[in-house]
This record gives sequence, structure tokens and C-alpha cells, in this order.
Amino acid sequence: MNNKLYDLILDSVFPRHCPLCNEVLEDPNHLVCDRCVPKIQPLQEPLCKKCGKPVEEYQEYCHDCGKYKRWFDEGRGVFLYDAMWKRSIGRYKFYGCREFGEFYGEAMYQYTHKLLMRWKPELLIPVPLHKRTLRDRGFNQTWKLAERISFRAGIPAEQKLVRKTIYTGSQKKMDAISRRKSLYKAYEMSGDIRKARVLIVDDVFTTGSTIDALAQCLKEHGASEVYFLTLCIGKGF
Repeated sequence: MNNKLYDLILDSVFPRHCPLCNEVLEDPNHLVCDRCVPKIQPLQEPLCKKCGKPVEEYQEYCHDCGKYKRWFDEGRGVFLYDAMWKRSIGRYKFYGCREFGEFYGEAMYQYTHKLLMRWKPELLIPVPLHKRTLRDRGFNQTWKLAERISFRAGIPAEQKLVRKTIYTGSQKKMDAISRRKSLYKAYEMSGDIRKARVLIVDDVFTTGSTIDALAQCLKEHGASEVYFLTLCIGKGF
């Protein structure tokens, strides 16, 4: 069976849904429905100079970047983590809408490719999941994003270079300090990244504790520069 026929059968049995409104896509070749195109609003300045969170006009850095040491060099989130994106990402991670990852990764590349040209990363690393979380969820949602960005940008992606060896559970109700403590030494390297410029890929950035812990691991194992991209990011004020 050729790939086109297989895709046609698959789309007829499991039709693709719009990642923003969750309605069935009239054209399965589109990643988002026409009605939701106007809802795609990437973040604009002013943004934190370190992590890219939206800030007030008078701010150079968000509250967290102004208060805490950051291990990453710079980062950026593409969209504000509001109710619409929270629902979308929830469907993607927990309710089987894995096709959304194609749209997420494509959007991340389209809106940040100039930034990638400035950062010049040599390697993409998706935030790894602990084996217990991976077993429960069935897939690593960040690997899907990294795959798409890797394909579009021509930058190699590696999902086995770093492992999460400590199970930290859900961190939604933890404050920034508690998150940092739970993630300290949670990641282990299994390869060589000396002097490499690394780009971490994740779905959501809130306090930045996960990105920081992973960036610390990468820096301590010789990475020269560490950047990050996330689909969504919280406010910085």
C-alpha cells in the first residue's frame, strides 16, 4: 500500500482535528482550520531579554530572570500560555491528539527561524520524560516538536542524549523554589556535547525550572551555549 492511500484511509477513519478549536479539519492537508487562523497571534515586544516572557514597557527582564540565576543563555516562547493554548496542549498530551504536534513544531519554526539563525544551535534536545511518565503518557510530546523543527531547520535532534532519572511528579502546584529543588540533579547525560551550542525544545515555559535544570546539566557537561524554544510561555509580570 502506498503512503498516499494509507494516509487517505487513516484520515477517513481517524480524521484530523484543528489544534485550536478541535473541530474536524475540512481539508486534512491543512494543519489548522481557516476559522482559527486569526487566533494564531505570536508574542511581540516588549519581551524579557533573557527568557522572552512578555513584560511591561519599562522592564528589561521578567520577575524571575531579574531575581534568579539562569543557566540558559537565552530563550523564547512563541505564544502566550492562555486558556485556548492550555486546552489545546492538554488534548495533545493527554487525549490522543498527537497530530497537533506537527502544527506546534511548524509554528515554532516559522516564528523563530530568524532567531535560530542568530543562535546557530548545533543540536536540538527535547526535554526528556522520566520512564514512569513516558509509560503513562505513551509518548514524549516534546520530541514531536523537536522532530519538526529539526526537519525544517536542518539541525540534528537527539532524544537519548539526556535522561531524566528522578521522578518529580506533577509540578503544577509547586512554586518556583520548590520546583528547582525537586529538579536538582534530575537529569543525566549519556553522550558528549563539549563545546556544542544546544537548543532545548519544550511545550510550555512557566517558572523555567525545568529548562534551567536541564540547561545546568548541559553546561556542566561542557555545552558552550544553551538556548530554548517553547510553544507557549507565561507572563513575566
